Amino acid sequence: MALNYIWLAFFFAAFVIAVIRLVFFGDTEVFPAIMNSTFETSKNAFEISLGLTGVLSLWLGVMKVGEKGGVVNALSRVLSPVFCKLFPEIPKNHPVTGNIFMNIAANMLGLDNAATPLGLKAMEGMQELNAKKDTASNAQIMFLVLNTSGLTIIPVSIMVYRAQQGAAMPTDVFVPILLATFFSTLAGIVITCLYQRINLFNRTLLLTLGGMAVAVAGIIWGFSRLDSTMMNLVGTNVANVLLFLIIILFMCAGVRKHVNVYDSFIEGAKEGFQTAVRIIPYLVAMLVGIGVFRASGGMDWIVNGCTWLVHALGFDAEWVGALPTALMKPLSGSGARGMMVDAMTTYGADSFVGRLACIFQGSTDTTFYILAVYFGSVGIRHTRHAVTCGLLADLAGIIAAIGICYLFF
Repeated sequence: MALNYIWLAFFFAAFVIAVIRLVFFGDTEVFPAIMNSTFETSKNAFEISLGLTGVLSLWLGVMKVGEKGGVVNALSRVLSPVFCKLFPEIPKNHPVTGNIFMNIAANMLGLDNAATPLGLKAMEGMQELNAKKDTASNAQIMFLVLNTSGLTIIPVSIMVYRAQQGAAMPTDVFVPILLATFFSTLAGIVITCLYQRINLFNRTLLLTLGGMAVAVAGIIWGFSRLDSTMMNLVGTNVANVLLFLIIILFMCAGVRKHVNVYDSFIEGAKEGFQTAVRIIPYLVAMLVGIGVFRASGGMDWIVNGCTWLVHALGFDAEWVGALPTALMKPLSGSGARGMMVDAMTTYGADSFVGRLACIFQGSTDTTFYILAVYFGSVGIRHTRHAVTCGLLADLAGIIAAIGICYLFF
């Protein structure tokens, strides 16, 4: 039901803003711009789905090999103590636990193309356990929040964009992004646990979250000892080497179990194609709603209103210049990326606003895109508290990003 209200809100808000601009400001271009955006964003949605088809086929094929080779089951047994606490609805040692871990690992390494198909595979596994097929289960909501909070260890693409924009040290946002995304993920877990009444003071959860904090601190320490060139080189190569090792590991496991690796891959690849087709209507609906709101000028009004409010309260408003990236990120990954590049172009890659826009881009993920794709792939219409928890995790990431950017820069 939440998706229904959100989708309608985009259209009605766009219409009201467009009427005000036409009647009071004589802006005759606003309605043509809105209609053009409907065609453009629906085309983009189809192209995104088409682009996902090959990637989904590849990774769901690889996952099928790993599943038959026993790798996914092995991961499930290792992670069972922790995941039983975070996902109490999932039976102990269930194969979907391994799929969830593979998705989270891909996100942490900044491997978006691999993370999405792995996430869809995990969502399908949880849907098999879901008693109410049109309503999101607690496990599915927790999984979605872990994705929207966007824990990323190696933000390679952002560092590349900074280098292209002429930043003196493209990697200077690495530690701030790592800290901001960690706080976003931690907030997402805590908020969702409170909603679902999961005991946060369980010994296993405390040790896991504490271990994550120590691991993040270790990564920060290790990368801080590298120069910018070496940091980019290590970050890029570690992610890609690990990804290729996963493929090789899955194939070796299949051979060891005497699995027909090729046929298993084809079987999984067929599922990837079917999944890509299923998500097209959901993606078109969500991206068109976002597009008309943006074309109406609604996003500009929000930014200008925030600027006025911050000034009225007597606070420093320098960070507001980067706010469009933060507001766009839950709605559209490509839109937020464009806002980030625009901020660096306008203010400078090494300006406070330019750096903050990069931290915003890396601290959270595209909540509504993930919602449309993941829930749409399994036909879920009632999202319960998924949107609330996802957006609160995003808000925590935004607040953390602002504070961390002031601390560092």
